[in-house]
Amino acid sequence: MYRGREYTVDLVPKIKIEMVLADNLVTPPSNAIVQRCRDGKNWRRKIFLSKVDEAIRIRIMKRGVAAL
Repeated sequence: MYRGREYTVDLVPKIKIEMVLADNLVTPPSNAIVQRCRDGKNWRRKIFLSKVDEAIRIRIMKRGVAAL
């Protein structure tokens, strides 16, 4: 009920996947996601790729790809 009117909110369920990969490992998973999600039902699917400057595994003090 909003301002005296009743309405239904039909939100589309969303999934967010976050992965941190070495540069040489990015293409196969992103291609697999694109192929799986191209079902023609929803055109609002997106993939955002961004750079991570540094990764640090604190417990063992590994940096970079070794921390992944």
